[in-house]
Parts: sequence; structure tokens; C-alpha cells
Amino acid sequence: MKHITRTSLLLLATLALTFSPIRAAERPNIVVILSDDQGWGDLSVHGNTNIHTPHIDSLARDGAMFDRFFVCPVCSPTRAEFLTGRYHPRGGVYSTSTGGERLDLDEKTIGDTFKAAGYATGAFGKWHNGMQYPYHPNARGFDEYYGFCSGHWGNYFDPVLEHNGKLVRGKGFIIDDLTDHAISFIQQNKDKPFLCYLPLNTPHSPMQVPDKFYKKFEDVELKLLHRDVKKENLPFTRAALAMCENIDWNVGRVLKKLDELKLADNTIVIYFSDNGPNSFRWNGGMKGRKGSTDEGGVRVPMLVRWPGQIKPGTKVGQIAGAIDLLPTLADMAGVPLGKKKPLDGISVKPLLTATAKDWPDRTIFSHWRGRVSARTQQHRLDHTGKLFDITTDPGQRRDITKRQPEVAARLTAAVKKWKQELLPGLNDADRPFPVGYSEFPVTHLPARDGVPHGNVKRSARAPNCSFFTNWTSAEDSITWDVEVATTGQYEAVVYYTCPKADVGSTFELSLNESRIRGKVTEAHNPPLYGAKDDRASRGSESFVKIFKPMKLGVVSLKKGRGELTLRAIDIPGKQVMDVRYVVLTLK
Repeated sequence: MKHITRTSLLLLATLALTFSPIRAAERPNIVVILSDDQGWGDLSVHGNTNIHTPHIDSLARDGAMFDRFFVCPVCSPTRAEFLTGRYHPRGGVYSTSTGGERLDLDEKTIGDTFKAAGYATGAFGKWHNGMQYPYHPNARGFDEYYGFCSGHWGNYFDPVLEHNGKLVRGKGFIIDDLTDHAISFIQQNKDKPFLCYLPLNTPHSPMQVPDKFYKKFEDVELKLLHRDVKKENLPFTRAALAMCENIDWNVGRVLKKLDELKLADNTIVIYFSDNGPNSFRWNGGMKGRKGSTDEGGVRVPMLVRWPGQIKPGTKVGQIAGAIDLLPTLADMAGVPLGKKKPLDGISVKPLLTATAKDWPDRTIFSHWRGRVSARTQQHRLDHTGKLFDITTDPGQRRDITKRQPEVAARLTAAVKKWKQELLPGLNDADRPFPVGYSEFPVTHLPARDGVPHGNVKRSARAPNCSFFTNWTSAEDSITWDVEVATTGQYEAVVYYTCPKADVGSTFELSLNESRIRGKVTEAHNPPLYGAKDDRASRGSESFVKIFKPMKLGVVSLKKGRGELTLRAIDIPGKQVMDVRYVVLTLK
């Protein structure tokens, strides 16, 4: 194979998308299912005898399976690459929380693209690319949204979620609930083309799963283990496998609904994961797990079914990645990309439909926190500069840099150029949290996006589902860097808890010259919960509790940027309160 440059890739992508228009009424429906922290090895179709995933496996039987499909080492970057067809640094995604997970507003998403083509668009699950409008999925091309916008959640049973910006209480196990809403969306839009995006949030920790799935694994002796068995946490693995079988059951429900509605023959179904496994467990002997730019951290399952267009049992041996999904789906559906920034991905439709001729070699880059590795069809250059021949050494055990110095030098130069082009200034993004858009008047400002000062601290190390606690002094404060889009009157609400002994604190919420005071007059001290449902010890996720809304009244806010601040005026007890959200609603 000839090696292909990025310029040639962009040309190839343009040529691949020069298709004959498909009439809107004939366009295929699209269902994209994205799992969270599921490794390549967490499917029976890939040879894992610890687990049985018949519904997911059926997509490979009835469609195509990619042998080498690559994403990012962690969640939000992969989601950004799927949404845009571009490497995540181009869209400003550099972290998984506190604003770094947000996708720049000048990026066009797959939702924007298909909505413009007349598709009904819905997303159901873990968004993880921005919460406040216009980062919110409802502003990124998805008319319907149900789920949570954070990076992870602290409880999976009857959790607090949101529906098009409004806080709601979920029903039952979160994956079952998200799937229910996706199925309802499919039902409601069965008579017109639809894009249904189902980004699930398991087997991401905390390791919670219904009994009917866990019982099979509770005491089972696992036949396949991680290549370094001393690193494996068996209770964690058992829980992860149970969660994957729950996902498979829900995939089966989606496929059944497509059959019942007689939509299966005109629906493209894609299944993939956002990064490598979140623990040391069997993964085909590959090196690396979630967070790593090695093969095991970025190679994931990728299955595609399109009856009548993709031959059953197709195996795609050429490398591909999340950056390819937008151009590929647009190509398949005959949907124009319109005016858009240059893509890094290309349409791999020719590989799926067996029409590709003399497919060129290419280089796919994997990045996380400044570490970059490069993957060609044959080789991987790891982030330390070591070269591996993956075709003969899939476990990356033998460095061949000295044996193939020309290849190492070429890929080293490619990585250097990629870094120079994409990484400068990535972590320096100056993006306040937006507040007050008339088309989306409710703005949630969770603890995740705030900054604690003084004694105040988070309820857990990971910000995503945390709350602020230990607010004990008038010198303490909590701040959010915000920018008000519309001058006007805003209803201010704080979601809080406070034990009876500490009721009575007076506090102030201020932004520039505007301020409003409140007083904790009612005790609300529910217990933390989530521990009883954990199948393995959780790491950095916070336990959760039910927070109560406290209405402060209406405050006038002027358009512009400032520091939204919570501070105490008087503290008669030991603390002011714990805080989960501040919610501002433009009246």
C-alpha cells in the first residue's frame, strides 16, 4: 500500500463524498450506539468466552466488523471526533470535566448535518461535550435530548437526568431507561428519516447493574484474564461483564423494535465504544487500557449493519477511526456535508460495500494529555518514540526502531507535525460558561463547573457528579466564570442540603454589580446513597444525595462576563450548606 498524506486524505474524503443524491424519502435511518469504557475484548464476537453478547455479535454476522478501529483514550475526545469527523484538539476538547470537555461552538456536528438534510434527530444518554446552551445537545443539531451532559454519573438507578434542559427523575436502571427513550423516538419518527444517537454510560464506573445480569457473574470463575493477571481486579471485571451483557440486551431491544416497525432493511446500525477497557481485564493481549495511547487503549469494537448494502459477514481489515464516521454516514445516506471545516476522517463506505480499489495506507493519530501515538496499517509508534509491528507483535512487546529506522523516522516526523498543528494553545482556551439565551432560558451551573475557595471542597476527586461541601467560613466562596448573553431578569435557584443543626445561614449570590441574598430556613439532610448498589469499590466518583431547590428570587443581570459568586454573610452553625447546582432562568 502507498502511504497517504493528510492533504491526500482530505482529497480522498472529498472524492468519496461525490455521490449521486438520494431523495430524502429514500434515505436510510441511522442508529448509532456508543458504549462507555467497553474494551475490544468485552464482546463474545471477539473471542471472549467469559461473556455472551449475541445481539451485538449479530451486527457482525449480518453486516460488517472492523478489525482495527481506533478512537481516543478517554470519553469526551472520542465523542467530539464522532460528532465532527475531526481530531478532538481542533474542536477545543482537552479534558473530561470543568469545561475542557466542551466542543467549540464553531464546529458543525453530525446532528447539524443530518438535521439540515431533513432528518429527525435525537440523542439519549451521556453527551459529555458541553452542558450550558449553546454547548448543549439541543443546540448542536439534536431536537430531542434525554440523559446527562456530564462525564460520569454517581448512581444508575432512578437517577436525576434531564430532558431538553429540564431536570427529571429517570426510571429504573439508567441504560434500560435511555434505551426506552431511544425506542420511543424511533417509534415516533418511523415515517421519516431519523438519526438516533444512543451514547450509553456503561460499563463506566460506578459498577452498578441489575441483579438479573449480575447473578451470572457474581461467583463465576473467569476463563480469560488480563495478560498481567496480578493487575486484574476480579470483582470489577465481573461487574463490567455483567454491564456489557445488559448493554447487549438493550441492543437487542432496539433491533427488535426496528424489525417490528419494518425499518430494519432501511436502517444503518453502528455499534462502537469510546475507549479501551476501564480496568485490567482480558483484551486480546493488547498493551494499554483506558487512558493509554497504546493499542489496547484506543482499539475498540466497531460493527455496522446495513441490509442490502453491506454483505453479511464482511470483515474490514483496513484501519479506520471515529473521525471517519461522519463522512461515512453522510456518504451512505446521500447527505451533503455543506460548508464545513476540512475533515480529518474519510468515508470508508467503499470498504463496507466492497467497492474500494487500491485503498491507500494512512496514519491515524491518538492523543491524550500531550501524549501522541501514530498508527498505520502495519505499525504503531508509541508516545515515547518506540516502533512496533502490530501485524506480528499485537501486544507491543518488541521495539523494532533499530530494525526499521526509516519507518520510525517517518512516523516521528508525522507526530511532530501533528503536534505542532493541533496542540499549541489547546489548554489555554478562554471560554466562560454561557448563561441566558432566550431560545434556551434555563442554565444549569453544576459544582463540576465551579471553583471552590477557602475551606470549600468537592465531595469526591472527580468533578463530574460532585457537589460542594465543607462551606464553613465567611471567607469561603464558590465561583463560576460566566458570560451572560442577554440582559434581563433571572430567577435564581440553589440546589442544597443542610442538617437541622446548621439551619440559619445567610448568603449572597452576586455577579458584577448584581446581587441577591438568601437564607437557609429549612433543613434538608438526606443520606448519601449509591454504595449498596456498587458491585465493586468505586474510585473517584462521588456518592449522591437528593438536593432540594431553594428559590432566592429574581435578580437583574447585565450582558457580559463576570464571576458568579456564592459567599456567606452569617453562619450561626458549623456550616452554610452543601451545593449541587445554581440554576439561572431568564424570565
